[in-house]
Amino acid sequence: MPVTLRKLALDDWQAVHSWAGLEEACRYQPWGPNREEQTRAFVRAAVEAWSHAQQQRFVYVARFENDLVGMGELRIRSHRHRQGEIAYIVHPRVWGRGVGTAIGRELLSRGFGELGLHRIYATCDPRNLASAQLLRKLGMTYEGRHRHTALIRDGWRDSEMFSILEAEWRSSRSGGL
Repeated sequence: MPVTLRKLALDDWQAVHSWAGLEEACRYQPWGPNREEQTRAFVRAAVEAWSHAQQQRFVYVARFENDLVGMGELRIRSHRHRQGEIAYIVHPRVWGRGVGTAIGRELLSRGFGELGLHRIYATCDPRNLASAQLLRKLGMTYEGRHRHTALIRDGWRDSEMFSILEAEWRSSRSGGL
């Protein structure tokens, strides 16, 4: 069964909370585990972002096997330089089943296709080997490590930087990579 993305809606907050409230799901994030009111506030802000005149934030929920099991976000970091960033989270019960990869592919497709971006990047905690592997699977190139980018529950977190350029993405879609 394929993974499909749709715009996040206000009534999705409980599904979002089903993973955002789990310590294992947000272990490497500067947020969480969320309380219900934190998840509701996140969902409200993400839904509101869809109505901004010059939209910079696009948040989607992922459906897999008739259930909402994850989320993906595409942020435009610079309109002038056509730069964007992707992020994703997947409920631990479907880890290892290709959901995160499908979310990432769709975010790249929308970023390069619909939004005309030139470069899209993503970061991950160096300890999150599965996320780094997923980013490589998407065709993203490892660019290096930024030190102490976020203060999380167990101390300062470094971030590994990955990116893909529009031409690389187009080449991979046509079988060139």
